[in-house]
Amino acid sequence: MTKTLGVPLFLGLAGLQLVAVLAIVFSSYVTSEKVLMFHARNLLRNVGFNTMEHSRSFLKPAHDGAELAVRLAQNDIIASDDPVLMEKLLFQQLQLASQVSGMYFGATDGSFVFVMRDGTTGNFRSKIITMTGGQRKVHLIWRDSNFNALHELWDPADDFDPRSRSWYQRARAASGATWADPYIFFSSHEPGITLAAPVQEKGRFSGVVGVDIQIDEISHFMSRLVIGKTGRAIIINQNGDVIAGQNEGLLKAKDASGNLHFYRIDSYGDPIARAAFANLFGPDTGPPAQEVDRHFTYQGRDYVALAMPMSSEDLPWTIGVYAPEDDFISEIKHNRTTNIWIAVAVALCTGLAGLALANRIHRPVRAFAVRSALVAQGEIDPDAPPPRTYRELEAVNAALTQQIRARREAERQYGLTFEMSSRGMAQLDPVSGRFLRVNARLCDIAGRSAEALSRMTLADLVLPADRRILPAGPELPASDFSTNQELRLARPDGTVVWVRLNAISIRDSAGKALHAMLTLEDVTHAHEQESQLTQLSRDMTALVRDNTMSQLANGLAHELNQPLVAIAQNAGTALYLLQQRGDPPGPLQETLVEIEGQALRAGEVINALRALLRPDAGTSAPFRIDSLAGQVLCLIQHEADDAGVALRLDCPGPLAVMGNRVQIAQVLVNLLRNAVEAFAGTDIPERSVSLQLRSLGGRIRIAVQDNGPGVPRNLTLFSQFETSKPEGLGLGLSICRTLVQMNGGLLWHEGPAGGGARFCLTLPAADLPAPDATQTEDTA
Repeated sequence: MTKTLGVPLFLGLAGLQLVAVLAIVFSSYVTSEKVLMFHARNLLRNVGFNTMEHSRSFLKPAHDGAELAVRLAQNDIIASDDPVLMEKLLFQQLQLASQVSGMYFGATDGSFVFVMRDGTTGNFRSKIITMTGGQRKVHLIWRDSNFNALHELWDPADDFDPRSRSWYQRARAASGATWADPYIFFSSHEPGITLAAPVQEKGRFSGVVGVDIQIDEISHFMSRLVIGKTGRAIIINQNGDVIAGQNEGLLKAKDASGNLHFYRIDSYGDPIARAAFANLFGPDTGPPAQEVDRHFTYQGRDYVALAMPMSSEDLPWTIGVYAPEDDFISEIKHNRTTNIWIAVAVALCTGLAGLALANRIHRPVRAFAVRSALVAQGEIDPDAPPPRTYRELEAVNAALTQQIRARREAERQYGLTFEMSSRGMAQLDPVSGRFLRVNARLCDIAGRSAEALSRMTLADLVLPADRRILPAGPELPASDFSTNQELRLARPDGTVVWVRLNAISIRDSAGKALHAMLTLEDVTHAHEQESQLTQLSRDMTALVRDNTMSQLANGLAHELNQPLVAIAQNAGTALYLLQQRGDPPGPLQETLVEIEGQALRAGEVINALRALLRPDAGTSAPFRIDSLAGQVLCLIQHEADDAGVALRLDCPGPLAVMGNRVQIAQVLVNLLRNAVEAFAGTDIPERSVSLQLRSLGGRIRIAVQDNGPGVPRNLTLFSQFETSKPEGLGLGLSICRTLVQMNGGLLWHEGPAGGGARFCLTLPAADLPAPDATQTEDTA
């Protein structure tokens, strides 16, 4: 992969500045964010401490008033059994502590003194239950702020007994001051809490002093707290009830019977508070024992929260404070965005300046690269003076120029060798196997243009039978390969060319195949000479055999003709004597006629064989092809009779051809014998072989046709050593085609429509020759 120098220069001059500025901005943001979050948590912690201290200070007067009442009763300063004095004491304590909504004293005998604020009128109401002589009386008194009675009422139906109340029982069991869980007061419907303390007179338990405190003032105090922009604070009891908060409307709920109670934190109306603190008050976890710092996300916004338990066993409350992070760091985020844009603007300005500087620095390098490309393309002479550039590039330019000269010289020499080679040369693509480059000699050998070869592969030129020596696919093998083989190429005109192939794969230093280099040498002439020598050797062998057979035939004909003539003459004489005696024809006469006919037939066969094997000079001459056809059929007749084949000659009249009579006779004998032998092993009932002669203008057409099984599809006709006979050599048809071609004719095969086989040959027509002594003797 190539790289340009301009990009690194630009990145170095402008990009690094942007990175540096952004690094400074982000580092400042991170550090300042950490500081602000630290201060935010401290702010939440301070809110918790303030709420905690305010709650303690709010409850302390009530606690002190209860202790004062207990001490006065214990020291006999005020008799606990004097309801009038006890009412005055409780009235005075109620006026001193505005957060106290009511104070009361319950004795062991069931008597009860209760002073409370009347929220509707702003006055006070007292409830006094006395037990005198076993009689129980309930006296209700409404007083103003000066302790003046405004209204009195006796309620005999009231059955209240302080001894049955939980505050009484819990204080008596604890032997000390106890705080009840916060609840909603029945009369005022406001949240409150009860403090109860036992009274001991002379070491004996005499009753319990109770104080009801409305804690809604704690919520009022918390509503005035500022926690960021949208932060909130709540107080959670140990049982999970939310007893105070900045929104008092979310504290109280009604059950099915209409009684008021506090919302639990897991059903509290503030969903953010639920997300922050609900899991701290599960049924199995209990309230937190120590401060819990939390960071959570709700609806895509990040929040910080702090849960602080009050360090008091009497008040097991937890202060919960939360606020969005943006309340503390939104400004710094905005400032960070502004700084980023400023950094980008500064980087763009410096980048433009850096781009101009980089372009100035890169200009000599770019000019050097352009000149190098032009030199490589041959558009500029390498010796031309280079432009002004850096000193470091001058040595590179000299080395590059030298390499370009050496490469051009090597390419020129290689190109001359490639194009002027007397052998065909080509380069093949290592993937597709197509020709990349060919020389003129290869185009001559293949009979195709260079453009046509560029769309072909070597396998497209080679005959299918010779493709086995080539690689299995178009791609070159993974390892180096070389080959030296002779194979045949097919030209567009149908001619076949023998070539000697030399090929080798060329790879780079990494082992990647670049191309395959091959050379093709035309060896067709050498193969033709070899074929001609082979044919001459065969012809010589045939001539020697023909002369030997001719001499043998002449001797046999001479020796056999004499006894055959004697047999024929004796049979004729016997017939003549029988005729002279006048005897009627009988078996003897028929036998003598058959003997005479067979003797004459044997003479004809001997004369035909002698004519076929008559020696000649191997030259062509006109002869009667119809006479030769009859003689050949006579020779084959015996084999045909044995095979049950009927021979038939179809000739319109005398016909003459120009050729070697012996060679043509050999062709006809071989074709007829093949036709007869084709019926072997078949169950064809009517077997026939016909020899047809027709005149076609200047040529005579000869056809040998049979109705046998035909030629097998897998048999290549006229090829050497290809045969369908179990004991055949596969040379007959090949020799026949050669003999016909030597006599100026053609031999081919046709498949008749009705089945069987038809072999056809043509020979040059000739004028009918005059009868001579030899022919007269042969056909007598």
